[in-house]
Amino acid sequence: MDPNAAAPDISGRADLDVVLRRFYAAAFADPRIGPFFTEIAGTDLEVHLPRITDFWERALFRSADYRRDAFAPHEALRSAREMTAEDFGRWVQLWSATIDGLHRGPNAERAKAQGERIALSLHKRLSGAGASMESADGLGFVPLAALRLRSTTG
Repeated sequence: MDPNAAAPDISGRADLDVVLRRFYAAAFADPRIGPFFTEIAGTDLEVHLPRITDFWERALFRSADYRRDAFAPHEALRSAREMTAEDFGRWVQLWSATIDGLHRGPNAERAKAQGERIALSLHKRLSGAGASMESADGLGFVPLAALRLRSTTG
């Protein structure tokens, strides 16, 4: 993408497909959260992608029919390995960086905010009602507003 060109907003399913493919490429390769997808869940992206695209299309545009339990697969992952505040924080960082690398606008901002809300909610549900987003070293979940993410390609 030309850094001087205005990035378009997320406008529908085709844009979500591109965002999700780029996000999962980064997530699968990430040393912190990649193993959840590759080793523990054994995620087949071509099987997973239509479902997760339905989820995000429903979340952003209310236009897809998504009736699955989004919590259940995360609960199954947690039974294999604890999911920490740092793990959820990393997911949010990668999600937001992916969107920021492709899109600008109200839908892009809503997707980032929704991703952060989902991460917080899943972490609290998986860890118990009183769960903190802080890790033992105090460096747990880092709000996106406090980060400046840089592209490794520029």
